[in-house]
Amino acid sequence: MKRALLLVMDSLGIGASADAHLYGDESANTLGHIAQACLEGNANNEQRTGELVIPNLTRLGLAHALQASCGKSMAGLDENIKPEHAYGYAVEQSKDKDTPSGHWEMTGVPVPFAWQTFPKTEPCFPKPLITDFITLSGIPGILGNCHASGTEIIKRLGVEHIKTGKPICYTSADSVFQIAAHEKHFGLDELMRICKIAKGLTEELNITRVIARPFTGETAEDFIRTANRKDLTTPPIEPTLLDKLSAQGGQVVSVGKINDIFSGRGITRSVKGKTNMELFDVMLEELKTAQDKTLIFVNFVDFDSHFGHRRNIAGYANAIEEFDKRIPELEALMGEEDIALITADHGCDPTFPGSDHTREHVPVVLFGKNIKAQNIGERSSFADMGQTLAHYFTIQPLAHGSLITL
Repeated sequence: MKRALLLVMDSLGIGASADAHLYGDESANTLGHIAQACLEGNANNEQRTGELVIPNLTRLGLAHALQASCGKSMAGLDENIKPEHAYGYAVEQSKDKDTPSGHWEMTGVPVPFAWQTFPKTEPCFPKPLITDFITLSGIPGILGNCHASGTEIIKRLGVEHIKTGKPICYTSADSVFQIAAHEKHFGLDELMRICKIAKGLTEELNITRVIARPFTGETAEDFIRTANRKDLTTPPIEPTLLDKLSAQGGQVVSVGKINDIFSGRGITRSVKGKTNMELFDVMLEELKTAQDKTLIFVNFVDFDSHFGHRRNIAGYANAIEEFDKRIPELEALMGEEDIALITADHGCDPTFPGSDHTREHVPVVLFGKNIKAQNIGERSSFADMGQTLAHYFTIQPLAHGSLITL
């Protein structure tokens, strides 16, 4: 019985790409800088202290993938732990460093053009777009209209939003139009309604995503974003691994926001989870009952949304260590032919200024009972991962990517 798991540690980059200078990310290294901060005592909090302790991920090959990518050993590396499976790193060919492009490319579809983004001006959105949005939505106006951190702008404008009924609209360096609104005072259904209107209006601007960002609380001190986030994403530009696997009799189980990222395309079952650990629990439950020719595809979003974007080094380190501790549970449930692949979709170096993603290589860590220790080196595209999974499932080859020989 052949089953595969694709685990995306959202934003866990392992060193700047050769073209990182085009994005202002020349020295980015999400995992490397987190490990260094831990070693120096700059990543301590109530949950953790000291060096980054990830023995399971290290024996799978993550630390060695980092070294292959950037040429430096992970700070605090336990030299006694040797890789037991296949490891390497992949270079992104898509022209952006955003979530959809990274995920599409790892399933065989690089994006050969740059998505449009909004300028770092205030206001940042085109006036006709906002005029049409207000008119069609029937809202009294908007707040924000700028580049911002989601948590910061909610704290700054949340009270005014409650008083006026105006949604908070903002963006980032990604191709995205984000709308934050209070679940109770504005209403979750109403937020979803106006997001659909915004998605229609932004299509002609070549904007990839409209994201609903609901929150609760009554004051700036207790506003908190909820797990009812919804990404309205442009569908992939070509058939992905998910499309081909499901069309050829396989099952694709989306855990977390994967379904949103692919606009539902190629997904045969979608299940949710709020936190990384809940998502891990759901993934394990799905594996227990998964049948032959099933791909379980999981995005562990907390790394990016809770810690990378918020530049929380200690929180990010703790999240990696929590993830590491769960690896044996996954291995115990994997059958003789099952394989798992750990990767990322981009970087989000918490030691960098600002709150944007960083252009980095991503790890390619493949493990299973039949996968031996080997350095698979540099992969020229994330699409090599999708091509390798297509070969594993013995389905039609993908249009992009080269097979990783295991």
